[in-house]
Amino acid sequence: MKIITLTYPISLNEIELDDQRFSIALGHFDGVHRGHQQVISKAVQTAQKLGIASAVMTFDPHPKAILGQGEQYSMCLTPLETKLKLFQELGVDYAFVVTFDKPFSQITPEAFVEDILRRLNVMNVVAGFDFRFGAKGAGNTDVLKQLCEPAISVEVVEAFVIDGVKVSSTAIREYLEQGEMEQANHLLGRKFSVEGIVVQGDQRGRTIGFPTANLRLIAPYLTIRLGVYAVIAHLGDRTFYGVLNHGMKPTFYAEDIVPVMEAHLFDFSEDIYGEHVAIEFVKFIRPEQRFAGIQQLIEQISKDAEQVKSLFLQT
Repeated sequence: MKIITLTYPISLNEIELDDQRFSIALGHFDGVHRGHQQVISKAVQTAQKLGIASAVMTFDPHPKAILGQGEQYSMCLTPLETKLKLFQELGVDYAFVVTFDKPFSQITPEAFVEDILRRLNVMNVVAGFDFRFGAKGAGNTDVLKQLCEPAISVEVVEAFVIDGVKVSSTAIREYLEQGEMEQANHLLGRKFSVEGIVVQGDQRGRTIGFPTANLRLIAPYLTIRLGVYAVIAHLGDRTFYGVLNHGMKPTFYAEDIVPVMEAHLFDFSEDIYGEHVAIEFVKFIRPEQRFAGIQQLIEQISKDAEQVKSLFLQT
C-alpha cells in the first residue's frame, strides 16, 4: 500500500500517482470498526470491478479535536500508524492522509470535490451514511452526489447494526470507558489494543513475585476504565497471556498521578526494557482497589492471575 500525505491546498507536482484512477473510501475511520470496514471493502470491491486502484482518504488529527468539539477526540481508538496497517489488511492500494488543520477545516464542499477528488482522478467515492465534509460539516452524502455525479459515481453505505446497536466510534468509546471490553471488541471486529515501549517502573512487582512490564504508550489512546484486565501481549513474533493493571496504584500512591499500564505476563521473566509491545484487551476483571497492606495486594493479584488463566483455558 502506498501512503501519500496531503496538505491543502494540494500540489500534484509533489505527488506520484502513477497515472492512477481511484475508487476511494472517505472518512476519519477512528477505530476502523466493522462499519468502517464495510465502507472500505466496498471501495476495494468497486475498484476491482472497474479495474482501477482502491484508496482510502483519512484525516489526521481527528477533525473534532481541531474544531474544539470535545477534548476526548484528542485521544484515539487507533493511532494513524495502526489505521494504516488495518487499511492494508483490507486490501487497499493507496492511503491518502489529509492534514486536518485550520485551512482545511474552512474548505467548502465544492472545493473539496473540485480541488481534491477531481484532481486526484477519483472515479468512484464510497462514504458512510453519516459522512460530513466541508466547513462546519456543510456537505452530506446528498451534497456529495450532487457535486460528484455523473463524472464521479458515489456509493453510500448504510448504518451497520449488530444486535440492535449501530456500530460507531462513539458507541465503542462509551463501552471502553465503562470497561465493557467484550461489547467494544464485538463492534470493532477485533480486540481493542494499544502499543507501547517497555520502560522501567518502580520495580515493586518483582519484589512481591509479580514482575510487570510498564508501558509508555506510543499515542494518546482513549482512556479506558481503570482496573484489571485479561490481556494478550505480542512481543515481536511471540505471544503471551497476562493480566494488566491500568490505574493509579492507590495502595502505593495518592490518586492524583497519571494512570499507568503495567502488565504481568505469565511464564515470562525476560528483561525487555526498550522493546515494543502490543497489548490486546480481552476482558475487564475488576475495578482498581486500594488495599490496607502489601499482603492483601499480593493475595488479590494471585486471584486475578488465576481467574485470567482460567479464562484463557476456556477459550
